[in-house]
Amino acid sequence: MIPPPSQVTVGVLGSGSEEHLDLALPLGRLLARLGVNLLTGAGGGVMNSVSRAFTEVERVAGICIGIVPCAGAHDRASRKPGYPNPFVELAIDTHLPLSGEQGTGDLSRNHINVLSSAALVVLPGGAGTRSEIELALRYAKPIIIFTSSDALVTAFPEGVRRARDIGDVEVFLEEHIPQRG
Repeated sequence: MIPPPSQVTVGVLGSGSEEHLDLALPLGRLLARLGVNLLTGAGGGVMNSVSRAFTEVERVAGICIGIVPCAGAHDRASRKPGYPNPFVELAIDTHLPLSGEQGTGDLSRNHINVLSSAALVVLPGGAGTRSEIELALRYAKPIIIFTSSDALVTAFPEGVRRARDIGDVEVFLEEHIPQRG
């Protein structure tokens, strides 16, 4: 049985410091319009901007979910300062710290981000984003890189599908999430 769209979660991956508003804002609005849940790593940058756009749209379904890192190995019971961003509607606290270059390791919350998503949309980012792409490929998750310039994603695998505009992303999502009605 295919779940209705409100039970489908789409993960958005990308920079924790750069917002990439030209990509994140239309993506957040699209996901809200599709009635899916949005899942991010709950931080700043792309995670903040896509979450803001998603929550600003009047929705009949879907919530903004954030997978929150802990303060660090020394304090796994507390949230990392600055998390979740103010637009996260459902914060899922973890005992897992930020992952950086160790993002494919067993103690990385990136596994949660990838495995909890029916499909993944990647915006420009660094080592942590690349590790999430590697996990998506490992777990055979549908994934697309949304970028206005290949110069922003030179470290990402060449074989991953690319989207140049929001229409390309919508086509990808329609292929990988159930249709309403």
